Amino acid sequence: MKKSIIFLGILATSIGLSACSNNTTTSSATNSSAHSGHEHHKAAVADIREETPGADVLPQFLKNQPKDMKLVYLSVAKNRELLEKIPCYCGCGMEANHKNSYDCFIFKNKRNGAVVWDDHGTKCGLCIEIAAKAMLDYNRGKSIKDIRKDIDEKYKEGYAQPTPTPSL
Repeated sequence: MKKSIIFLGILATSIGLSACSNNTTTSSATNSSAHSGHEHHKAAVADIREETPGADVLPQFLKNQPKDMKLVYLSVAKNRELLEKIPCYCGCGMEANHKNSYDCFIFKNKRNGAVVWDDHGTKCGLCIEIAAKAMLDYNRGKSIKDIRKDIDEKYKEGYAQPTPTPSL
């Protein structure tokens, strides 16, 4: 588990350097404009959803993705309670009807334990960055309320409207 936490930290840092619209030297207006044009948020391009028997069985759409992407998806599946309280700022609330960061990766958890995965997270560095940062901070002992506050503060300007995640 400790190895996963360290890896998520490295992943969050590297993604932070390359995530969509996360160039700190760019003005807020430019960030917002640059991010709003991402193709995966257009209604014509649907996210892929795939069901597996459980959270430990990854979907086939991850088959050719990097190992770190697979680790993020597995970690998200183990951090539902956290990520359902963390908003995403990529625009998926409006375009994909997501309610929180968890929805960028998992569409539905079924009563029989099956998971319906969503490939949205594979197409947006911002989704991965937010989820990875939240999980890393949580594993370091930070409270969900403090993580939420930090995420809201970091992405309040220059990004799309957050998902309609209820306040804590």
